[in-house]
Amino acid sequence: MNPNDLLQFLKKSPEYFTKDDIVRFCEENNIEMVNFRYVAGDGKLKTLNFAISSKEYLDTILSDGERVDGSNIFSFIEAGSSDLYVIPRYSTSFMDPFAEVPTLNIMCSYYDNTGRPLTSSPEYILRQANAAFRKNTGMDFKCFGELEYYVICDEEELYPGRDQKGYHESGPFCKFEEMRTEAMLMISRAGGKIKYGHAEVGCFTKDGKYYEQHEIEFLPVDPVLAVEELAIAKWILRMLGAQYGVEVSFAPKITVGKAGSGLHFHMMAEKNGRNVMIKDGALSDTAKRMIVGILDVGDAVTAFGNTIPISYLRLVPHQEAPTYICWGDRNRSVVVRVPLGWTSSTDMAAEVNFGLKRKAEKTCKQTFEYRVADGSADIYQTVACLICGAMHGLAMNGALSIADKLYASGNIFNEEYKAFLKTLRQLPTCCAESADVLIAKRKMFERDDIFPPRVIDAQAAKLKSYNDKGLSDRILGNEKQFSELVEKYIHIA
Repeated sequence: MNPNDLLQFLKKSPEYFTKDDIVRFCEENNIEMVNFRYVAGDGKLKTLNFAISSKEYLDTILSDGERVDGSNIFSFIEAGSSDLYVIPRYSTSFMDPFAEVPTLNIMCSYYDNTGRPLTSSPEYILRQANAAFRKNTGMDFKCFGELEYYVICDEEELYPGRDQKGYHESGPFCKFEEMRTEAMLMISRAGGKIKYGHAEVGCFTKDGKYYEQHEIEFLPVDPVLAVEELAIAKWILRMLGAQYGVEVSFAPKITVGKAGSGLHFHMMAEKNGRNVMIKDGALSDTAKRMIVGILDVGDAVTAFGNTIPISYLRLVPHQEAPTYICWGDRNRSVVVRVPLGWTSSTDMAAEVNFGLKRKAEKTCKQTFEYRVADGSADIYQTVACLICGAMHGLAMNGALSIADKLYASGNIFNEEYKAFLKTLRQLPTCCAESADVLIAKRKMFERDDIFPPRVIDAQAAKLKSYNDKGLSDRILGNEKQFSELVEKYIHIA
């Protein structure tokens, strides 16, 4: 049932695609164009087009890749020695859903002038983190993202949506349900493993514009696939938005008092193909250790997960966004949330359909969720940081005791948590603070040669350059200044 065109044609799983497979697919499906795709430093998908004039030429580009100007791809590469190679990864091939002629897209990796992987590229950093996790723990790290976004169009009076009541709304009160489902089918054909999609809370009108929030959530997969399906999904949603004549924005905050858009990451670890987040029907010690490690570095992860000034206008109390570093079950006011994971022994489907009460033998679906990152994130490096945090927690002395101290069973902004809040660290409140904590905790990310020091230095300098300390207080009540700031970052990442 996998809708990917190449998988349907080749009858094999993408990880086994070969160059010969791609050539055969192109020959027999009359492919006229091949696009190399790769994520640049600005987080957006870039394109290099090849008009296929012969089988020999197709074989050449699939074998050798092509040159690109690295100084226009990444800010840390100087123009004087900027050439990079982009090398196609056959397993990522998918048909371009928007092209007028049959066109194959292939994601690429970056290589330097010596023919080695570019160690400072975000994709390579994530691969290093993933390999280190497997080597150091004997487990496999799996993750997936929740992609939230706003669709923005001219205000309509027909079937108006209710302010901040858009959660799981259906048409006709949800205007862009069809656009979302169309995007989901395209993402699936491109190789994305989607769990579901739905309308989100955000729904409002402002200055003659209608804003409607949606979410597409994925399934747990290898970290690189998890990241690249998000990058492809963003591209598809924007392309569809252009066709529908609307804007699509992943900006973390659109206006004061309305729901912002996060980019939450769910995580789990597997041992011999089995989820180890649950033991004897409860959250396992392994899961708790990973959570504690991520909490310990969670403030520094913002340096890659919340990279613009308006990121910190979303991280405010009472907006279902975290501010204090703690964790809890089914709790949206914490940094790490443990959602429902089908841990009950009851077969609910059998009971509701046939009235049968029996114990269910089910695959464990339990994950935990980092709720801080947003659409401005460098998603490769954000996930790499989370992997570093998980490894850190698994090796940390006293992690289980710390887990008990940082656990919140309810809404931390309720009165009974007043004393508890005083014991907790807070997330950074601006890019400048995020840079400081990244520098302070850089050794955790530089271990195992995961993050090159120059990447940490460059990111800290970029965050400092915003000079945004105290920004929230400076623009408080100034709607014009807030709107100008949002407009500046409306199409971030």
